[in-house]
Amino acid sequence: MLEITVDEDKCIGCGKCYEICPKAAKIWKIGRVARILDLRYCHVCTLCAMECPTDCIIITRDAPQH
Repeated sequence: MLEITVDEDKCIGCGKCYEICPKAAKIWKIGRVARILDLRYCHVCTLCAMECPTDCIIITRDAPQH
């Protein structure tokens, strides 16, 4: 199970995650902070986390199911 979380205290809403994501429109919504819409479309490329200037995106593979 994949889990992507955004630390809202660190996120500045710059949109770099959206800009680099191949499926941005289906996964990301950018406002004051970045929000995840739907991870079913995520390819787990990790580009969003690598591009984030504040390191607020945390990707956890094999995360426990909620």
